Amino acid sequence: MLVTVEDGVATQVRGDPDHPTTAGVLCTKVSRYTERTYHKDRVLHPMKRVGRKGEGRFERISWDEALDTIAARLREIAARDPQAILPYSYAGTMGLVQGESMAARFFHKLGASLLDRTICASAGGAGYKYTIGSRIGTDLEQFQNAKLILIWGGNPIASNLHFWMRAQEAKRRGAKLIAIDPYRSLSAEKCHQHVALLPGTDAALALGMMHVLVRDGLLDTDYIARHTIGFDRLAERVAEWTPERTAEACGIMPAEVEQLGREYGETAKRGEAVAIRVNYGLQRVRGGGMAVRNIACLPALVGAWRHAAGGIQLSSSDGFPKNNAALQRPDLLPNRPRTINMSTIGDDLLRESTPAFGTRIEAVVVYNANPVAVAPESPKVAQGFAREDLFTVVLEHFQTDTADYADIVLPATTQLEHVDVHSAYGHNYMMANNAAVAPLGEARPNTEIFRLLAARMGFADTCFNESDDEIAAQAFRRDDPRAVQVDWESLKRKGWQKLNLPAAPFAEGGFATPSGKCEFYSERMLADGLDPLPTWIPPYESVASAPDLAKKYPLAMISPPARNFLNSTFVNVQSLRDTEGEPHLDMHPSDAAERGIADGSMVRIFNDRGSFVARARVTDRARQGLVVGLSIWWKKFASDGRNANEVTSQRLTDMGNAPTFYDVLVQVAKV
Repeated sequence: MLVTVEDGVATQVRGDPDHPTTAGVLCTKVSRYTERTYHKDRVLHPMKRVGRKGEGRFERISWDEALDTIAARLREIAARDPQAILPYSYAGTMGLVQGESMAARFFHKLGASLLDRTICASAGGAGYKYTIGSRIGTDLEQFQNAKLILIWGGNPIASNLHFWMRAQEAKRRGAKLIAIDPYRSLSAEKCHQHVALLPGTDAALALGMMHVLVRDGLLDTDYIARHTIGFDRLAERVAEWTPERTAEACGIMPAEVEQLGREYGETAKRGEAVAIRVNYGLQRVRGGGMAVRNIACLPALVGAWRHAAGGIQLSSSDGFPKNNAALQRPDLLPNRPRTINMSTIGDDLLRESTPAFGTRIEAVVVYNANPVAVAPESPKVAQGFAREDLFTVVLEHFQTDTADYADIVLPATTQLEHVDVHSAYGHNYMMANNAAVAPLGEARPNTEIFRLLAARMGFADTCFNESDDEIAAQAFRRDDPRAVQVDWESLKRKGWQKLNLPAAPFAEGGFATPSGKCEFYSERMLADGLDPLPTWIPPYESVASAPDLAKKYPLAMISPPARNFLNSTFVNVQSLRDTEGEPHLDMHPSDAAERGIADGSMVRIFNDRGSFVARARVTDRARQGLVVGLSIWWKKFASDGRNANEVTSQRLTDMGNAPTFYDVLVQVAKV
């Protein structure tokens, strides 16, 4: 990003035309970043609560009072059991400095509970790693050279614009784009074909495609022989997944399975690049890890990895030689504390002390996150944060739904106001984040806040005195050949440096699995109590897998990102919220008619966990039997003070301990 600064004020943010991935373009959200930074509601001073939890009533205090109060409470709790203290953070900033560096050091030294950060991608990451070995894949900049692109479980116009630019270039060059998604998203509408399967059935569709590939001999037998393991067992397994069986599971037609499998295999047989961009939506169901695993098997079957523009991309995260040990200092831990899953925070905040769970959570420090809005089964999350005996500190830019429950709110800096260094999960560039303007008001970077707290707690280790530049200089392992001797000062000057990676990472095998091959059969999965072969794990909640529940709640619901929001970030930017309007629920015309719901009606969406209201949009963009609530709204901006997470579940995925946001049955009624 390039930031224009006039008289110390950032006036414009735009994409850097020289950066090969950004190419001068930013998404709708980030292009409004100055509006967010200078928002009239920005938290610019420390505050303490003066009302009831959840009311959001605060008064201004000094930094000294805030830090003294926090240190005193944490010291008191830690004296009994430091594991009663929990950090709660995720990707409010994805920087390696302002994310988990000084903060992690602080909580490690304290001996606080560890947080399992599962809320976004851990299920798919686990499935991908069992199969491919690490989260690397097709380079974003190569997709434009593919002849067939499957956009599986994502809406890149909203959430991956720089990939979409490459996909559109591929389309102009004659490539075919196929969207696989229960919902006809903005992206699906612009693809040549849309396969509208039921939520939670992506693993079954991949099995059906593999059946067609094996049955019709659309395989790269040389690549399979040299660079994969377990093909014979896989072939036996997928023989069961006829197009008819697959179609029944997925709620589509057998001809769609046949066509998809044949087109994928035949394009590869012609020696042309076939590529899959798989995204995180499809792994937010019970069998989400297995779904990604199954899809990750497809490129090796047809030899797609031979081409730089072939293969699959879920994430590029593991391409970066991050030095997490230097950043986070796990050696500071006095012993191995318990781990709390961030996706079950609702239940965990309500647990009493038990031998199995350990001591009750007595303090939570939230930074880079908004759990009251984004964590599943929100009624329990709010109930937990409402505990009067829970001491809560929130580092924030705004008074979010979570900040309303805080005892102390601390003003944090935005990306424009601090130093950071970034890896990525969609491209292969190490990046410097240079501060463009001075911090507004009394805002301070996360690192500085945790430095000050460490001093108040008496932590004397020299790592707590390191500056942000000193931390950034340690972010990447300089002796790693992927980093080609990256130097922080030169990275700051240039802004980015591409990783030294092969154009086609697995053209000659070399997978980061124990066998060094793409593992159709995984001994590690067997050892971990999982099916070692690709399979289908039905959803917890669907008409087919839970028929009794479906009698009460017959509609599947998904809540993918709204185009103008980034999870709960940007929801309070007026221009973006004006574009979204209000919470909507997209319903198929037949489902709406059955319930007497007209387009524009206010409706109540509910199940045994909770309910929320939205305005109905009657449209065939939602397939029959599915409702879609584009998300995620701050509760305070909804007419009933609730959002889609009122009805989501805290049940976890098959692997990766991740949430099942899109594994939900509901009923809808006119208000």
